[in-house]
Amino acid sequence: MKAHVYVTPKTSVLDPQGQTIHNALRKIGFSDVTSVRQGKYFALSLADGLSKQAAHDQVERIAREVLTNPVIEEFTFRIEE
Repeated sequence: MKAHVYVTPKTSVLDPQGQTIHNALRKIGFSDVTSVRQGKYFALSLADGLSKQAAHDQVERIAREVLTNPVIEEFTFRIEE
């Protein structure tokens, strides 16, 4: 089983790297992109035999307590078998 965790700055937090990417995209002709938020991606391999609920709970805790700074970042994740 694998978990994919995506961490991005909260929408209320300035994202200068995302803004720089957005400006560069506009300059090279991608005017349909209205905004960019950059972030981090983590791929976690989980032990065989772990229940889907246990995997969900564990990944959520890891993301909240280890992978993000809850003051300025938010996360989403998905689990695949």
